[in-house]
Amino acid sequence: MVLGEVLERLGDEAFAAETLVALEDLNLMVQVEATGRQFGENVGEYAAGASRRFAQLASDEDWLALMTALKRADDAGTACLKHMLEWSLRHDADSPDGGCSGHCTCKEG
Repeated sequence: MVLGEVLERLGDEAFAAETLVALEDLNLMVQVEATGRQFGENVGEYAAGASRRFAQLASDEDWLALMTALKRADDAGTACLKHMLEWSLRHDADSPDGGCSGHCTCKEG
C-alpha cells in the first residue's frame, strides 16, 4: 500500500491500529496513543495529523532526514509514516501545544 492510501485510511481506528502494529515498534505505538490522547485524538487522527504537520512545519533538515530514511528502507510508505510519527512526537514533546494552538493536528476551529 502506498503512503497516500495509508494516510487516507488512518481515520479508521482499526486500520490505524493495524498500521501501527505493522511498524513493529511497540514503544512508538504506545507513545502515539498517549500523545494523541493529550490532544483528544485517537491513534489514527494523531497519525494522520503527524503527516500533515510534517508537511507544513518540517525544516529542510527534517526533509533531508526523511529522504535518507526512504532511500535506506525496504518499504517507503512504512518508513515515511514512522519517520513522520517520530518527528511529530519529538515536536509535541518540545512544545506543549505542538505549536498548533492546542491541537497537534492543526485542526480548523
